[in-house]
Amino acid sequence: MDSVSHGCVALSAGSDSVPGVDESPPPPSPGEPLVWARELHKRFGDVDAVRGIDLEVRRGELFGFLGPNGAGKSTTMRMIATVSPRTGGDLRVLGMDPDTHGSQIRARLGICPQEDTLDNELSVRENITVYGRYFGLPRRHVAARADELLSLVNLTDKAGAKVEDLSGGMKRRLTIARSLINDPELLLLDEPTTGLDPQARHLLWDQLYRLKHAGITQLLTTHYMDEAEQLCDRLVVIDGGRVVAQGSPRELIATHATREVVEARFGSATPQELTDLAHRLAGIAERTETLPDRIVFSTDDADATLAALHARQVRTDTVLVRRSTLEDVFLHLTGRTLVD
Repeated sequence: MDSVSHGCVALSAGSDSVPGVDESPPPPSPGEPLVWARELHKRFGDVDAVRGIDLEVRRGELFGFLGPNGAGKSTTMRMIATVSPRTGGDLRVLGMDPDTHGSQIRARLGICPQEDTLDNELSVRENITVYGRYFGLPRRHVAARADELLSLVNLTDKAGAKVEDLSGGMKRRLTIARSLINDPELLLLDEPTTGLDPQARHLLWDQLYRLKHAGITQLLTTHYMDEAEQLCDRLVVIDGGRVVAQGSPRELIATHATREVVEARFGSATPQELTDLAHRLAGIAERTETLPDRIVFSTDDADATLAALHARQVRTDTVLVRRSTLEDVFLHLTGRTLVD
């Protein structure tokens, strides 16, 4: 999947002015969305990557994009980041049109790309200070800001270390610190925790949570359902270039999933035996799904479903009862088929 940006050049506040356009547009009003899109389209040749997306990202929230590979998440992020022009529809970022005020928007964005673009030849601190010069910031300001950011991401003791000596989690934290050098109004994070171990992911979650409470609006793409459920105030599920659902994690679970899930596992059963058994058990839950080693019952009353299994003398290897999660919503809306 394409990341939002692969280097500093895309972020620099260069000149792409349009004659007659105000070079210093006013900031968005307090109640105005920082990102607003209506019928947003992006076409590559004969391929419609984004097909009519509507969304609003409010000031101060952490907003998430969920979707399978190729759904249009990163393409949408690139349009918001003003590094890929839209094919159709309306888009406003920080109250401005990316087609006419791209450089002004980029100067007020922070971008954490999917892939690390750190300079291995520079120290940890130099990666921040050199990056700050792309925004034309005074050296003294950049130096002071670098110290603040290293403290924020718990890398002060690594300030003089080379990037190549850092762990994967440290590199991601440094990338986020670097993206904050210009005090952005909107931070774009493209799968920021991909490839990290659980400890590093949770540490990064803590730091993103702190940024949200510091007032930094964040837009996040992720493949981790628990990440979206833990962090996002609101999110959209994108599939096939369209928004198929949107709301808070709790609202999406309440709308598109049952209250509980019962997973009955049958390790020794053949696929045909499981299919036949699922047909026989149809009706004991709101929704039934057959997987290679189990039958999954989506239900609002797990006790009643378990009682129905017992009454029909169904013998299972194990039974798991759990609450419905955002992953159940995601799989219900987008399916289990792998998209390359």
